[in-house]
Amino acid sequence: MAVTVQLGASLTDLNEVEELVRNAGTSFYRGMRVLPTDRRHAMYAIYAFCRIVDDIADNEGPLSDKLLGLAAWRTRIAGLYRGETDGPVTRVLAAAVERFGLREDDFAAVIDGMRMDAETVIIAPNLATLDLYCDRVAAAVGRLSVRAFGDSSDEADQVAYFLGRALQLTNILRDIKEDADRGRLYLPAEYLDQFGVPHDPVAALTSPALPMTCARLAADARGHFRAALAHMANCDPKAMKPARLMGETYAAILTCLEQSGWRDPAVRVSLPLWRKSWLLVRFGLV
Repeated sequence: MAVTVQLGASLTDLNEVEELVRNAGTSFYRGMRVLPTDRRHAMYAIYAFCRIVDDIADNEGPLSDKLLGLAAWRTRIAGLYRGETDGPVTRVLAAAVERFGLREDDFAAVIDGMRMDAETVIIAPNLATLDLYCDRVAAAVGRLSVRAFGDSSDEADQVAYFLGRALQLTNILRDIKEDADRGRLYLPAEYLDQFGVPHDPVAALTSPALPMTCARLAADARGHFRAALAHMANCDPKAMKPARLMGETYAAILTCLEQSGWRDPAVRVSLPLWRKSWLLVRFGLV
């Protein structure tokens, strides 16, 4: 690995990382416009890191290649805290680490979450395993994000704890069919068993009790959204603006899922255009 000592990212590095996020075709790119420039670029670098390690875990190649790729990123992350970088993403991350106090353990937790997906075809995990997965792939990202947003308090970490779980559970409830196509089922075993839904990902799709199972998990997500909002009230309001935007967007998606009743998991639920436009106007993005 080629290593350089990085004291600050160049304009070229910043542009390359921003372009990577823009090309991902996600609303995240536009949503981060509420942030000042330095914090926005930190978030773009965090997103780029997450996207890269997620792609490694989802790659169709052999497990050995995935583990090597994730291990290489674990080494890169450790290097950040020694001032070592090897490309635009790590250079922008290094600047963000120094400026906003991003913690190595949170980057490592994200990699651990991706390793869970790479090493195991997750099918009907128990609640404890699902919670650990949500903490690693979502709440850990939140803990990095709140620091980039401008609040490193314990209350901000609590926002990350609850909002990360709320967002990830919403994703799970939205992507049941897509996950089943990959042989995966993230709905917890306890809830599947409570309503008599089979643990087989494909069979679960046609179970008449699937909507009840989903509604049970949706209630958990709602509780996490409420807890996140309660902790946001004790945080810096300006720093929490992006978190509120993400929370309201995903809470609206959860509402659409609840209204659909999970009657046809093959139909991917998304927000209507008017709802997206209203959120953009409310948070000053148009």
